[in-house]
Amino acid sequence: MTRWGILATGHIASRFAEDLRLVPDAELVAVGSRAAESARRFADTYGAKRAYGSWVELAADPEVDAIYVATPHSAHYEAAMTCLTAGRAVLLEKPFTLDLTTSTELIETARAAGVFLMEAMWMRLNPLILRVVELIADGAIGTVTGVRADFGVAGPFPPEHRMRNAALGGGALLDLGIYPISLAHLLLGVPQHIRSWAQLGPEGTDENTGMLFGYDSGALATLSCGMVGLSGQTASITGTTGRIDLPEPFFRPGSVTVHRAGAEPETIVADGAGNGYQYEAIEVQRCLAAGLTESPAVPHATTLEVMALLDTVREQIGVRYV
Repeated sequence: MTRWGILATGHIASRFAEDLRLVPDAELVAVGSRAAESARRFADTYGAKRAYGSWVELAADPEVDAIYVATPHSAHYEAAMTCLTAGRAVLLEKPFTLDLTTSTELIETARAAGVFLMEAMWMRLNPLILRVVELIADGAIGTVTGVRADFGVAGPFPPEHRMRNAALGGGALLDLGIYPISLAHLLLGVPQHIRSWAQLGPEGTDENTGMLFGYDSGALATLSCGMVGLSGQTASITGTTGRIDLPEPFFRPGSVTVHRAGAEPETIVADGAGNGYQYEAIEVQRCLAAGLTESPAVPHATTLEVMALLDTVREQIGVRYV
């Protein structure tokens, strides 16, 4: 049995707690928040035994094996470091931190302490996404020549909202753009050429961002994210002999359609269970049972490579987190 703690009590924490009920040999035993009342409400709602009014108290609980950190991403570094230094395994919500430097510090801390740490990039553990990767590896669409993905939300967000607050890592890039970038990275790796443009809001955070990744193989990734209009939130992977289409939302699709040259399209349907967060909890538990300190499915190197891409895009579009 893996005994879980959840740090923070917002929307994503709630969805994770719901899905944890679907995970064999998992038990939610404790919740931590900077507000004791919020922690108690969350614990009562999801059946946790203990509620703490501080992150330090949760991290110090000897009956907690792993902690899911679900704070806004500007607090990821502090929260994860609190848990790691207490010796707790950590599943850290994406994006890992606000930049490559602090992400590297967390990983180095975890490695030095021999403590498990994984980014909660749930898309990389989604069974249907993994099926897409298998199909491509098996040559279903030939060699990948292009990836297109977009993630735009309607907004508008009021000036006080975290999505517009530079101090909180606001803007579309870290919240939304990490998904198109991660999909391109999953399928094509690190690009050799990056070109980016963005419309910035009055707070200096990006409202509408376009990215073009070029690869020495000749492949292209055309990616976008924004918070000025609801996009299709779809993705398409083009190969030399076919195409795979991922419908909305592409990062947790209900189905995918494979177009092979000379054949009728094939639609593969997901099982539909849960919100999709259960797979990252299952992976954490598998790794802990095997004595691993990082996941082969979401390795530290991948987290750092994606964070480096986010840093490069942010530099090109002129966004600064203060």
